[in-house]
Amino acid sequence: MSLVNFVKSKTFLKQLGIAIIGLIIFIVLIMQWMKITTNHSQKIEVPDLSKLTISEVKAKLDELDLALKIVDSTNFNPDYPPLSVIEQDPEPGDFVKENRKIYLKINRPTYQNVNIPDVLRKSRRNAETVLLSVGFRIGDSPKYVSDIAKDVVRGLYHDGKTIEVGTELPKNSIINLKLGDGNGR
Repeated sequence: MSLVNFVKSKTFLKQLGIAIIGLIIFIVLIMQWMKITTNHSQKIEVPDLSKLTISEVKAKLDELDLALKIVDSTNFNPDYPPLSVIEQDPEPGDFVKENRKIYLKINRPTYQNVNIPDVLRKSRRNAETVLLSVGFRIGDSPKYVSDIAKDVVRGLYHDGKTIEVGTELPKNSIINLKLGDGNGR
């Protein structure tokens, strides 16, 4: 029997029809199974969790059958209460399915501590740039001491107290400079 005659035979056409019908039934069953197991029609709107504490967030997410995961707490933002949510993913208003993890960034209770870099015997401009880049603020009332070099850093102080290089202070602290006046010997 030749290939052309076999393809035209009733047996082949009957088997081909059964295979096509079986494939269609298989695809329909898979689609129905996917709808059931993936909760295709389910939508839960993600609430706005900003400025809420961890316990408030847990209660709110438990109510909605959502999970939480804290991914970061290294930043401090003074506009938010300590240990409250700064950022979340997915964003508020997005739709998710149950048991979805909501990733949160939490506000630190205070700024993190930073070591004071060595800026002694450097120019005022250079010292201010280094201190600003580390995260400190520069006070607007420097103390001048008798020294031959004008505007060269001779010391640092914070809250009226002298501080040493390497001391840890919270980021965003105000550091005042003790500078040479250029009139000394």
